[in-house]
Amino acid sequence: MTTPAPSLRRPSWAGRNYTLLTAAAIVTNLGSHGALIAAAFAVLDAGGDGGDVGLVAAARTLPLVLFLLIGGAVADRLPRHHVMVAANALNCFSQAAFAVLVLAGEPQLWQMMLLTGLGGIGQAFFGPAAEGMLMSSVSGEQASRAFALYRMAMQGAGLGGAALGGLLVAAMGPGWVLAVDAVAFAGAAALRSLLDVSHIPPREPGGGLLADLRDGWREFTGRPWLWSIVAQFSVVVAVVGAAEAVFGPLVARDELGGAGPWGLALGAFGAGTVGGALLMMRWKPRRLLFAGTLCVFPLAAPSAALAVPLPVAGLAAVMFVSGVAIEVFGVSWMTAMHQEIPEEKLSRVAAYDWFGSVAMVPLATALAGPAESAFGRSASLWGCAALVIVVTAAVLLVPDVRHLTRRTKEVAAGAGTSTEAAPGSGLASADAESAAGRLG
Repeated sequence: MTTPAPSLRRPSWAGRNYTLLTAAAIVTNLGSHGALIAAAFAVLDAGGDGGDVGLVAAARTLPLVLFLLIGGAVADRLPRHHVMVAANALNCFSQAAFAVLVLAGEPQLWQMMLLTGLGGIGQAFFGPAAEGMLMSSVSGEQASRAFALYRMAMQGAGLGGAALGGLLVAAMGPGWVLAVDAVAFAGAAALRSLLDVSHIPPREPGGGLLADLRDGWREFTGRPWLWSIVAQFSVVVAVVGAAEAVFGPLVARDELGGAGPWGLALGAFGAGTVGGALLMMRWKPRRLLFAGTLCVFPLAAPSAALAVPLPVAGLAAVMFVSGVAIEVFGVSWMTAMHQEIPEEKLSRVAAYDWFGSVAMVPLATALAGPAESAFGRSASLWGCAALVIVVTAAVLLVPDVRHLTRRTKEVAAGAGTSTEAAPGSGLASADAESAAGRLG
């Protein structure tokens, strides 16, 4: 008598919504990471300089900052998957139009800025809705493992997208890579339209959009670990973003041989994030935010490597290590948010998180070109590295960052998911980590 082979089944925490969200993230990241390289080289190929690359990057981030809070409030009012699909449709249109302009030849700077700005608006509505949707799709002690697997899939797609995108830009030009990104957004929108939100209780009627924003602000400011790390990342994301969006392509063009080597360096970062996610599938640090914040220090290394600059192999190694480190932070941050923030406020709090994290990016990217002219490229990059170290050391002075702990099953059962008591009352007797998807 033969024993039937055991059937392959998804883990209990990987439900239908989680699977759809993961598949859509893979599709999106395959296109988007290559498109980031393509956009920078589209500007350079059109005769632009470092300042123009910075202006196009800032044109995407400025509307993202302006609309983020509204996007978070809308995502807590409307079905989140509808918001996500509409945002993907806008991103599809903007990238398709950008691709047509580049393929037609001689795109104007203002046209590229306008289209990347539309993409920023789409991201402002998509980001908070997606974060709330993902966190509501998992539960229990396996949440951190679910987040790690999700991020591993997302970052693995980013790895492939960045490496392939850099090679395609070098071989075929940036226009075709932008066109692929538009198709990816369309595919991701189709997947996200299949999400089921029937498990989420209907929202109670509130006092309007402003009242929702005020409620989210109280939730945000009442948690020192939350606002202090967001303040930290307002600087970290800004300077890392300037280094990667502006200085990186310039160093690649002048010192490393063009788009292909820069794509490989970004691919090494993606490989590091996959490795970090694999690590976090098994490792559950007790003090979540303390462990995660320690892993932010390596984010200074890529700017320093570009300042030297290191050869491609050395830069790739540095990018790999920083990718591992940010993923430890990222999974820990998502776990802390999932553990501490009530479900009905997730998108609003995520919006304040995103807003604080990216608020300074337009300024940093716009000033990258002038900073290079005033201080030199190498000195500007060393300054980026120093700022990451200083603000990360400062946030470790916050007690909640050092002591917020991962809840055990018993603690979670007694405490519930809502923390309406005084700031810090959600600190259990375990350990925690910090993370932020902004860099991933």
